[in-house]
Amino acid sequence: MILIISTCAEKLHELEFVKPVERILEENKIHFFSKHYSDISEADLKKADKIIICGTSLKDNKFIENVNSFRWISNFNKPLLGICAGMQIISLIFYGKVKSKTEIGFYKENFTKEFLSLKGEQEVYHLHNNYTTLSKEFESFTEGKIPQAIKHKSREIYGVLFHPEVRNRKLVEEFIKH
Repeated sequence: MILIISTCAEKLHELEFVKPVERILEENKIHFFSKHYSDISEADLKKADKIIICGTSLKDNKFIENVNSFRWISNFNKPLLGICAGMQIISLIFYGKVKSKTEIGFYKENFTKEFLSLKGEQEVYHLHNNYTTLSKEFESFTEGKIPQAIKHKSREIYGVLFHPEVRNRKLVEEFIKH
């Protein structure tokens, strides 16, 4: 069972950021349940085999103000994928710092090593105002100053700053089947 976590302050925004991820799981016949981060319980974390933390809209940074709601990540020992806001949360939990840089649209990213089925040059969809620096526990899988795909060095914790639900569904599929 996969837990999909919404970081959206506005319920309506879940149609753009949560629903497409749910659709990928439905199409792959994967059982899941979705919850807003403010409603997550210890029982939800135990029930989940994997977790996907979805992104949110450009002007929605409430999740940063409430990053302590995600302290459970530091002790979570199951596979976890953070998308955009989710990657920022993961980085902050592991003492990364938030930096500002708006990127909107399709970008070419070069994956230096295979990352959840992506390798080499890939077109990805960016929609963010922030990114984060990485702590020493993480490695980046893309070239450039802004890490676009990261993985914890010893745990199955992944993050992408771009939105794979838009252009790179195979990444989500690889995560859920991995």
